[in-house]
Amino acid sequence: MKYEPENGDYMKMLPSSATYTEIKKWVSENYGFNVTSLYVAQIKREFGIIERENYNKPKSDDPKFLICPPEKREAIIAAFKHFGMIQN
Repeated sequence: MKYEPENGDYMKMLPSSATYTEIKKWVSENYGFNVTSLYVAQIKREFGIIERENYNKPKSDDPKFLICPPEKREAIIAAFKHFGMIQN
């Protein structure tokens, strides 16, 4: 059986997403500073944006993490909104 959708409406139900590279590039172009993948991951976690399993986990049970600075947090949130990952 062959299934071909008549139009792309079914895609509208799926959440939007952007790669880490796209988010970091957008922040750099619009805010003039760089953010790390670690910061992007922290904010994704904060908003409950599901990520795939990370295979490069720390070996320690209590790893020390850098906390995303407020100005970078706001820029990442703006990028999420831009890419439709969260609501305005």
